[in-house]
Amino acid sequence: MSTSKRKRNIQVNFRVSPEELALIEQKMSQVGTKNREAYLRKMAVDGYVVKLDLPELQKMVSLMRYSSNNLNQLTRRVHETGRIYDTDLEDISQRQEQLWEGVREILTQLSKLS
Repeated sequence: MSTSKRKRNIQVNFRVSPEELALIEQKMSQVGTKNREAYLRKMAVDGYVVKLDLPELQKMVSLMRYSSNNLNQLTRRVHETGRIYDTDLEDISQRQEQLWEGVREILTQLSKLS
């Protein structure tokens, strides 16, 4: 068939690494297709790329580490002394609230993607 009679007469070429090709083939297998050209065309036209830039997530990870460390220290102290201090509980409570604020902010930003 000559290219003038084809519905799609413009060819697009690009290179991939062996690892990228393996990923493409894996994803093709997951959707049950063997036609690479059709799959890539469909992904290029209808697919989308999401780039999340969420500094709140970094802050949350840091807060979670800090809270986990505090909780571990508090647990050790309670086991050693049998006592728990209000200031320790208040610190953990404040950190938990900061974590939930971060979760709410991230969920708000993610909801804007749809």
